[in-house]
Amino acid sequence: MFELLGICLTLAALLTLNALASLLASALWRMFRGRAENWPAATRARLLFALRVFPAIIAVVFVGALLLPAYIAHEPRHIAEPVSLKLAALASISAAGLLLAFWRGVVALRATRRLINDWMRVAEPVEFGQIPIPAFRLRHPFPVIAIVGAIRPKLFIADHLFQSLTREELAAAIAHESGHLAARDNLKRTLLRACRDALAIVPSGESLDRAWAEASEAAADEHAARSGGAVALDLASALVKIARLVPEGVKPAMPAGALLIGDDAGGIAQRVRRLTHLAAPGGAPPSRRAFDSKAWPWACFAAVLTSAILMATNPPMLLAVHNVIEIAVSKLQ
Repeated sequence: MFELLGICLTLAALLTLNALASLLASALWRMFRGRAENWPAATRARLLFALRVFPAIIAVVFVGALLLPAYIAHEPRHIAEPVSLKLAALASISAAGLLLAFWRGVVALRATRRLINDWMRVAEPVEFGQIPIPAFRLRHPFPVIAIVGAIRPKLFIADHLFQSLTREELAAAIAHESGHLAARDNLKRTLLRACRDALAIVPSGESLDRAWAEASEAAADEHAARSGGAVALDLASALVKIARLVPEGVKPAMPAGALLIGDDAGGIAQRVRRLTHLAAPGGAPPSRRAFDSKAWPWACFAAVLTSAILMATNPPMLLAVHNVIEIAVSKLQ
């Protein structure tokens, strides 16, 4: 009974903490969203990614560093404390969410591998010196330009785009994909999917997912535009041309990757306006010190981990946590 109660408490705590932290992250984004519109897109994307993975990290760190050590150190093993129906229900929901996250991850990895294998059968290698990953051209009804894969990514370009785009427009589109590659967006997209699925019953993260996707596309556009105003205009022209080539009702599945464009015409129009602005004199995105460094997420993670270690080795803290556990178990009876 000691082990069963500990497992149920762990699962219930993961669910509860993750849900509360998700709501907090969404509230923080609503507070920062107005100001963040004036930040560089890459800065905005980093903040959104941090807010989205924050709940899962906090839940795992708290449970691993405080709840489990406190339970093991102070819970009497000789008393057979029963698991209440309410606690068992919370634990079951949490376990279902974690299993769903694992299953969706496996399905996404298999779908990505299958997609790459299918495309590789009809693909031909091409050389682009501006991107350090294998690149291929393939026959496909959709005007594909995408980096696919989170671990060993590959660049795929639909064959007919070599005729539809000028050399400069194709180079600008590849520069956009280089921005995704530099930001490791495919790996981040995989992690975000896992965080979302782990708490499928909490919809508060959906707005953060959409905002991150928009910010990551804008950041890749800005990455390309840093090469000059002409590149920004070439990318805008490429977006317009590719949007016109999209067959109605056709969109390939991208389990671990992102197309240069989707089926959101409004989003394309907004990106074109933004690129036109970036191409104008003085149109570079405003610089901002807050969150600009790529090191700050790692610094925050190190601070959380250090705090967790200090708390886990503090006996009075563990005793206080165990008292909270006892109160929570009594409330769930």
